Amino acid sequence: MSTYVITGAASGIGAATKQRLEADGHRVIGIDLHEADITVDLSTAAGRAEALSQATSLLDGSLDGFVPFAGLAATTGRSASRMIGVNYFGAIDLLEGLRPLLAAGQNPSVVLVSSNSTTTQPNWPTALADACLDHDEERANEIAASFGEIAAIQAYPATKAALAYYARTQSASYIRDGIRLNAVAPGIIDTPMTQEGRKDPLIGAAMEGFLATVPAGRGGTAQEVAALVAFLLGPESTYFVGSVVFVDGGVDAAFRGRDWPAVWEPAH
Repeated sequence: MSTYVITGAASGIGAATKQRLEADGHRVIGIDLHEADITVDLSTAAGRAEALSQATSLLDGSLDGFVPFAGLAATTGRSASRMIGVNYFGAIDLLEGLRPLLAAGQNPSVVLVSSNSTTTQPNWPTALADACLDHDEERANEIAASFGEIAAIQAYPATKAALAYYARTQSASYIRDGIRLNAVAPGIIDTPMTQEGRKDPLIGAAMEGFLATVPAGRGGTAQEVAALVAFLLGPESTYFVGSVVFVDGGVDAAFRGRDWPAVWEPAH
């Protein structure tokens, strides 16, 4: 039996993953705003510190896996600062705080949650992703605020890209501690968060149109993503390090079929 910590465990993909892992005989400590083992607000530094403190107290000096599903949808008028706090810093602050416990775990694995919006939504602010990677929450919030009413819509793919970049750039450091670090990039998945976006007056119609272009002919289910996450956490994925795995019905492949892989051009 392994022990995992999952944020956003009360609904959507987080709940599906919790159910999947528990059905497989594992212990899962859930973190969310409600209906979880640890109830905190991850949008604030204080909430993140409290989550880390409580999680540590529930663990016996080690942890086998961590998946930060907690996130906010990209909707018109939503607080971008709250989204940035939850989507990026709510993931990375907890991960870095739990790292010593993960290093003491058995076959420890971390799965960050990116998004295919990183490669399918045009013109999102790369400077915001850079600010996240620099761990400059104040600067990230300033950049997002410049977009006014659509700040959260612009911030969403930037935070998700930052998570993918973190997985790619930090995986070598983590594996030296025996921790595998990877990410998944879901597309349109049938969850409460997606339904919230589909009802939005600005992006709802775009999401409906986007859904019609999915090569698989449908949106995904939370259980399909949970199955991938369970695999990446488990013993059959031990050579996955620094991978970002798209689970989006073929959308990323359709959008950038030959953009990647790209030729490596060494710096001189």
